[in-house]
Amino acid sequence: MDRYTFEKRLFGVLRSVVITVLVVVTLFPFCYMLLLSVRPIEEVLANPGRIWAGPSEWTIETYREVLTPAGAGGQGFLRFLANSALVSAAATVLTLLVSIPGSYAVSRLRFTGRRQVHFLFLAVYLFPSILLAIPLFVLFTRLGLRGSLAGLTIVYIAQTVPVSIYMLRNYLSTIPESLEEAAAVDGYTRLQIIRKVVLPLAAPAVMANALYVFMIAWNEFLFALLFLVEDRADWTVSLGLAQLSGGIEVSKTVLMAGSVVLTLPIVIIFFAAERLLTEGLTAGADKG
Repeated sequence: MDRYTFEKRLFGVLRSVVITVLVVVTLFPFCYMLLLSVRPIEEVLANPGRIWAGPSEWTIETYREVLTPAGAGGQGFLRFLANSALVSAAATVLTLLVSIPGSYAVSRLRFTGRRQVHFLFLAVYLFPSILLAIPLFVLFTRLGLRGSLAGLTIVYIAQTVPVSIYMLRNYLSTIPESLEEAAAVDGYTRLQIIRKVVLPLAAPAVMANALYVFMIAWNEFLFALLFLVEDRADWTVSLGLAQLSGGIEVSKTVLMAGSVVLTLPIVIIFFAAERLLTEGLTAGADKG
């Protein structure tokens, strides 16, 4: 066996081992959380070190308690899920409506400070969220937006627009300008070029950006706590999960069920949009 064959086989084995280890490390916590959420609390207390439980021992009572409305003796997570979905979807759509033309302007148009403007966007992230929390709290209280989902959505948009413009700008810079010039020769306006030429080619970047914004809005806790803590009916799912983790009378199996309810929508959305993350990279051609 020569050196090339030996190294090829060795690295092939090492690649499989590394991938297997990463898959196990990534999936094991979620699988354990899922299994713990369907086990009766009596079984968990009797045998806390047991990991696997057969289907005959599973129960859905924990999920029923989590999803049942609060007035009926449950935790009311269905309402929290609806609030989180509304805020996250609105923040995602509005952020993209602002960041797509903004990133296109930064990558294509010529103006003073064009090369420095995207770094100024990232300057927002030099300040931790807790530093901005008090000024935003005071401002939104005076505007009458504290305690509303609309005010929380505005905060999320302000958080995500700068980094969205930065991310999309880097991708749009890789699209050949000759494609846009050919579309302009055919009579397309600037908006038509963005909609019919740029967006199809930038679909993977737009989808990745949408997932990023959605996950930030879905999992965010600090601003949700500041803006919505007074009215339980407007709570997001992250606030509901924090209540479960801090509750003395709430069992750990119910807490795990709430964690699954928080995590599962993001997993489903990611796998549903996986195809859009990779397609479109060669959707166009640059002809000379």
